[in-house]
Order: sequence, then structure tokens, then C-alpha cells
Amino acid sequence: MSLKVQRYLLLWAFVWLWILPDPAAALSSKVKSNEQIVFFPTSGHIEPNGTAWRVPIHGWVFEPEPESAWRDVATRLLLSGVKPEMEGVDEALFRQRSRMFLVDSERGKQPRVRLGARVFKLEQSGANGHFSGELQLARLDLPAAAEGTWLTFEAVLPPGDERIFSATARLVGPKGLSIISDIDDTVKVSEVANRNELLANTFLRPFRGVPGMAEAYRNWNDGSVAFHYVSASPWQLYPALSSFMAEAGFPRGSYHLKTFRLKDETFLDLFACSEDFKVPEIEAILRRYPGRKFLLVGDSGERDPEIYGEIARRFPDQVRHIFNREVAAKAHHEDDDCADLPAPPADRLTVFRNAADLTRFDPFVGD
Repeated sequence: MSLKVQRYLLLWAFVWLWILPDPAAALSSKVKSNEQIVFFPTSGHIEPNGTAWRVPIHGWVFEPEPESAWRDVATRLLLSGVKPEMEGVDEALFRQRSRMFLVDSERGKQPRVRLGARVFKLEQSGANGHFSGELQLARLDLPAAAEGTWLTFEAVLPPGDERIFSATARLVGPKGLSIISDIDDTVKVSEVANRNELLANTFLRPFRGVPGMAEAYRNWNDGSVAFHYVSASPWQLYPALSSFMAEAGFPRGSYHLKTFRLKDETFLDLFACSEDFKVPEIEAILRRYPGRKFLLVGDSGERDPEIYGEIARRFPDQVRHIFNREVAAKAHHEDDDCADLPAPPADRLTVFRNAADLTRFDPFVGD
């Protein structure tokens, strides 16, 4: 080969490499260094033909609002609206809890996640920064004892970005026991019925667990039980809630919270009746696992018994029992337009005040 031909080939190789995108960059999530991803725990299910798992991925991409005069003003306005008369307010805790409400959510991002050698492309994020996707994984590609285990996916980031954003999903088998649990005033003291106390317990005080509930759930959890935490709390509280749940010793589970954004109609949804959110969310879980039995655990503060009773009427073969923690008062909303749901079936309802009462119930009776 002549020197002229060699130079010609080298020139074209250089041009080709210059034009051709970096394969690693092409497969990355296009997340900038000043943007972050939060993934929410989900649960996968087996397809009806039993050949593959369907694993949902759900997350949020956003740019944290930097320290600025605007953020300081916004934080103080929020703080004054939460509890202006409270003395000795822990502003550091408030800033930590409220910061997720002040982030800049990123629209149009299309994250990618990796499991082993496979990379999966998810849907583009919406105006609220949330994105999702459902992955199909052949059962033969997973360990033989896959049911009950947690898969961990990692976001594929641009070359040179060493950060790690992980997504987790539990593989929930078609048979077995699942527990759907509320959070506020069921496992965490929130005092929903008192607006000032609710805001203070949400933004100004360390989270406190309802005494004995973590132990009761652990007693029910034999390793095969799947937990789903369904709450009308907004996704912005997920980082604080998940840390609290882990530190308090509650079993891991999927999270199903409410979408909230100051800039659109979901702002009003935060104050809507909880059944408008909970009924379809819980119904979707039961339809995803038609062969599993369910215990529904909530409290009397925000119509959980009526909501769970409606679910029991729609799915009588799946709902084994309803547990209702009795609280001192019920939340009252002005212009309450909540649906008039009938009381839950008495033969499937246990009212309790002390979590120790739950330990006397064998959740596996009837299996």
C-alpha cells in the first residue's frame, strides 16, 4: 500500500471517528452534571404466560435549586405559611424537607438504566420531571430463586460522570401474601386532622413512627410477603419518608405517592379526596397480582376504612382483611366533595389502637 493511500485512509479514519458519536455517550441518560435522578422503588410481576417479568421503573430528574436570594425568600414564605407562631423552629430541618418542592424539574429527559450487560431506554420525562418505563426480562435470564428478590438498576450516565443513581424493583411472584399500607397516621405520626400539627410534623419535626407498627410489620414479614406503601403524600417527600422508614425498621416495599407540582393542576390534586388517588392506585396493584391475597392497613383519619371497604367489594377473593388504626379525630376538609362510600364489611375489619393487637393476627391463616 502506497504512502498516499495510507494517508488517505488515516484521514478518513480521523474524520469518521470525529463524526461518529461515542457509543458510551449515545447510550447515556443525557443527564447534566448539575442534574440529579431519584428513583422510586417498584415491584415487578410475571406475565400471564410465565415466560417473562414485567418490571416498572419510575423516577424523577431535576436540577436542585442553588442557594440564592430567590430560594431564601421562597423558603421563608413557605416557613411562615407552615407555622408562623411556633418558636424555636429548626430552619435547617425545614430547608431540608422543603428543598424538593423548590427544585427545577427537567422535561424531555430520557434516562437509560443498566442491569448486567443490558441497557434499557425509558420514556421521556414530563413537565414535572417524572419518567417511567416497563422492562421485560426473560425468566431464564434471572436467578432460579428470583421471586422475592430485589433487582438493582443503575442509571447510565455520560462518560466521566462517576455519580451513581440506582433504581430498585422487587420481583413479586403470582402467589402469596401482600400488604398495602397507608403511611400518615398508620405508620408515621402525622396528625392529619389538625392542619397545623400536620404541617409541623411534616416539615418542622423529626418523623416519629407509630409505636409498635414497625415491629408488627416485621413479625408479619417472613421474607415472602410483599409490601406496598400507598399514601396521598407528595413524591417530594419520598427522600425523607424512605429514610425514616428504613431507620425505623419497616420492611422494604414499593412506594405509591401523589403527583404534586406548583405550576399545574396537580397542585389542587394534593388537597382532593384521598380516595380519588388511592382507589385506582390500589386497584392497579391488585389487578397486577390477581393470584395474591392482600391485607389492607390504614387509619380512620382520612377515610381509609371506607376506601379499603370499596376495594374489598371490588376484589372479594383477594382482600383477606382490613386493619384500621383508630385515631382521635378525622380530617375535615371545607367544601368536602368526597364520595359517600359505605362502611367496610364488618367480618373483614379489625379496629385497633395498639399495634401490639396486630401481632395476635396470623396473616397466613387460609393459605
